[in-house]
Order: sequence, then structure tokens, then C-alpha cells
Amino acid sequence: MESFSQLARQRRSHRKFTSEPVSGEDLKSILETALRAPTGHGSRQWHFVTVTDPDKIAALSEVRDTRSQFLAEAPLVIAVLGQPESQRTWIEDGSVAAVTMQYQAQDLGLGSCWCQIRGRFKNIPTGSDSDIPLAVIASEPAQTVSSEQMVRQILQIPDSCSVLCLLAIGHPAEPREPLAESELPWDRVHSEKY
Repeated sequence: MESFSQLARQRRSHRKFTSEPVSGEDLKSILETALRAPTGHGSRQWHFVTVTDPDKIAALSEVRDTRSQFLAEAPLVIAVLGQPESQRTWIEDGSVAAVTMQYQAQDLGLGSCWCQIRGRFKNIPTGSDSDIPLAVIASEPAQTVSSEQMVRQILQIPDSCSVLCLLAIGHPAEPREPLAESELPWDRVHSEKY
């Protein structure tokens, strides 16, 4: 890209990817960008888990009832974690890092999409023959399982970390046109007062 302004205009979410893997060089560039992202008090308390194993990615795609299935098509998923006990701004810090990674992916010609995990759940039908371990189901009321608990188990995340989101990253299967300026909600921008 020639400028950040151009990059910002081009970036769109992608939920369909080719089977081509993300190169090690591109992954390093994406992670380096995240590690340079600003954090509250310069604390850098986030953690990132990269996932390329197709079985783990398939399992991650099932951690929500809806809107996580697109993860299954991604050759790379990055879990964005924070440490709530040691950093009050873990959500903000993780969000900044995640969006920074999405812009870096776009700059490399890759597509990405955010999958929210914090505060999301999966409903397990009563009597289901689910692959979800009974210990996870038993810890949640009414057969509702926390998406975070499922991600935590799949990726062996310690209790000291919380899961903010999963980023799907890969080579886009189809192009997406930038939003036209006429589609931007300028009525949501206020000057001096609401």
C-alpha cells in the first residue's frame, strides 16, 4: 500500500479463504506489528496463540452457535488473550493489537476477520452427544457453555489469561470492494456536542 489512508480504505473483513497457507514471513510480520501495538501504561500484557492445525481450527470454528463457522476455512487463526488480573485495560489493549494485525494482514495482501469470543456462548442441546468434555458442560448452567472455556480447553490456555477474540487470516477466496464514501455513516460523527 502507498499510505495508511489507502490501506484503511481497502480493508474489508474476509470470511472465505483459499487453502494456501500464510507464509512464515507474513506471520512474523503480523505478530511483530501486534507486539508493537500500544498498550495501557506500556504494559504489553497480551498473549497471542497462533493456530495452523486444521483439526484445532475446525474445533475453534464450533465454539459459538453462530458466526464462528467461517474460521474453519482459514489457514491461520490467532487467539488474542489478555490478563485481567494484572491489566485493567486488557480488552482495549487486545483490541488495538487485533486491529493492528488485521491492517498488517491487509497490507500483505491477506484477508482477515474478527470472531468475538469474550462474552459469547454455545448452547448444547440436553442429552447431546457433543465432543465437548463433560467437565466444561458441567461448569456452565443449563447446558450453555462459555465460548471462552471452549477456546481455553482447545488451546490449553492458563486461567490467568482471558480470551478476547480469534482472528481468521488467509488469502482471500474472493475480492471485496472498498466501501464507497457514500456508504460511510457520517451522521454518526458529531462536532463539539452530540
